[in-house]
Amino acid sequence: MSRSRKKLCAALAVLFAVNVLFICLAQHADAVTYQKGSTGSTVTTIQEKLSRWGYYSGKVDGVYGSKTVEAVKYFQRKNGLAVDGRCGPKTLAALGINVSATNQSTSGDVDLLARLISAEARGEPYAGQVAVGAVVLNRVENPAFPGTISGVIYQAGAFSCLNDGQFWKPVADSAYKAAREALNGADPSGGALYYFNPATATSKWIWSRPLITVIGRHRFCA
Repeated sequence: MSRSRKKLCAALAVLFAVNVLFICLAQHADAVTYQKGSTGSTVTTIQEKLSRWGYYSGKVDGVYGSKTVEAVKYFQRKNGLAVDGRCGPKTLAALGINVSATNQSTSGDVDLLARLISAEARGEPYAGQVAVGAVVLNRVENPAFPGTISGVIYQAGAFSCLNDGQFWKPVADSAYKAAREALNGADPSGGALYYFNPATATSKWIWSRPLITVIGRHRFCA
């Protein structure tokens, strides 16, 4: 083989190796990993499965805390997985959970939803706080509204708390719990897309919406 041909083969081999490396890095970046501090419906599923199989004895609350970490480590040891307390692709597969980076409920979603709940439903019964969170999520699923939590919350004119400063006040602890419960599927509003306080509502249109339920001072409507 000529020297120039050897150089060409070597160059092609290096190029191939670099391409493989980039592919591996991209796959790693896209991989969904749940770890201490993660929240959302997938964390709830992880806890439910670990609890059902005898690995976890803590609360099933959708919050990846220390007890969940220890339960995952226990499961990993028993199933020949790398023991790090994190639910990456291999551990999720062993648990029978199929997720992708695009459907992960991030802690940012929890924080944003909790801030909206705290601002809109401060002082309301806990069920009413969960219901306000559920209204946001119901809008996300409805094609008439933006398809993300942030899009729904920041939609112009959607929530008065963004205009009167309430949105930026400290967030109540109960609002975080309510946000996680709503993200995990709870909906005391009965599928409502709107809610309002009849004592302060100034829009005649909102009164035309079909009433679903009343919780605290809020009327939840279709």
